[in-house]
Amino acid sequence: MRAIADTLSARFNPVAVRGEISGFSRAASGHCYFSLKDEAGQIRCAMFRRSADQLNFAPRDGQVVEAHGKLDVYGPRGDLQLIVEALKPAGQGNLFEQFLRLKAKLEAEGLFDNARKRGVPSQPRSIGVVTSLGAAALRDVVTALRRRVPHIPVVIYPAAVQGSQAPAELCAALRKAYQRHAAKGEAEVLLLVRGGGSLEDLWSFNDEGLVRCLAEAPMPVVCGVGHETDFTLADFVADLRAPTPTAAAEMCAPAREVRLGELAYFQERLTDAVWSSMDQRAQRLDRLAHRMGRPSTRLHDSRQSLLSLQHRLQRGLALTVQAQHNALQRLDGQLPRAAQQWVELQHHRLEHAQARLSSLDPQRVLERGYALLTDSSGEAITQAGQALAGQQVQARLADGSLDLRVETVSE
Repeated sequence: MRAIADTLSARFNPVAVRGEISGFSRAASGHCYFSLKDEAGQIRCAMFRRSADQLNFAPRDGQVVEAHGKLDVYGPRGDLQLIVEALKPAGQGNLFEQFLRLKAKLEAEGLFDNARKRGVPSQPRSIGVVTSLGAAALRDVVTALRRRVPHIPVVIYPAAVQGSQAPAELCAALRKAYQRHAAKGEAEVLLLVRGGGSLEDLWSFNDEGLVRCLAEAPMPVVCGVGHETDFTLADFVADLRAPTPTAAAEMCAPAREVRLGELAYFQERLTDAVWSSMDQRAQRLDRLAHRMGRPSTRLHDSRQSLLSLQHRLQRGLALTVQAQHNALQRLDGQLPRAAQQWVELQHHRLEHAQARLSSLDPQRVLERGYALLTDSSGEAITQAGQALAGQQVQARLADGSLDLRVETVSE
């Protein structure tokens, strides 16, 4: 066996093998064991812990990979096996570079910003699902929703989830959901789901057009594509990422038992509040009844209070009338004296006015020897320049008037 192993190593090693993983397992020692198969056959593989610790992905059954290592013969069984020293998903190099470039471009445009993210409604009135009608993810989602929220309607928007036509169909399904949401309020939250697969299988969800279409969604979008270790650009632009399709359904559909428990809790609180309010009102009614007592007693007390108020009113009215009468008598005694004082005051004011008027009388001025000169038209002459030599003027004296003629004028 050792000779065969040496011959293989000398002639073929190192080797690169491309195939699909089958029967993958990881032992407690950290070593990994699996088979690689293609249409022609399969080969057993072993990957020791030192190499397995350098893996940057989680290998799984059905995944197509490229393995680099050495052929060897396992002595105890005489089986041919491949000792894998490096393992990577087939075709990951170019696709992953495209993924990173597009991710950086869209991230720079702000399509992945947390500020754009919206909260998922805790109790949506309807849920939309975008996926393939034949996908296992659809069955998982419908089963989870039927179990947790059987009362909420679910709308399916079918589209291919793999292949060259998938991005266009996914965009068409999304736009249909957007239109029906705007017209009818349908699908308050939208699930975009697909089962796991290789990077090539999930590549439709890295399409730039699909990512931009998701960014235009009028409702919150939950993306559940692949398994927990799978990431697509649709995950980054969605409002919420779910590790699996089933988890996506659970994120927007709280279990019915939880809701029923909440309703029972609120019902209990409401019942307690109603009984507490009724007890408080009953106590208040008892206090009011105690304060009110018998109606006849209440009526007697009210009558006595009314009589007391009536007596106080009559007494107050009599006192007011007496006070007004006394004030009237005082005014009646004061009126003649006040009238006499007012007449005397007016008489003195009249005499004073007459004296002032008399002092201003022109006749008094004339009596002191002055004369008032006027021209033929009766206009007063107060300045020498108003008269002309030979002009006829009239001089008014205290006891008469004189007709005069101006001989000369001297200023």
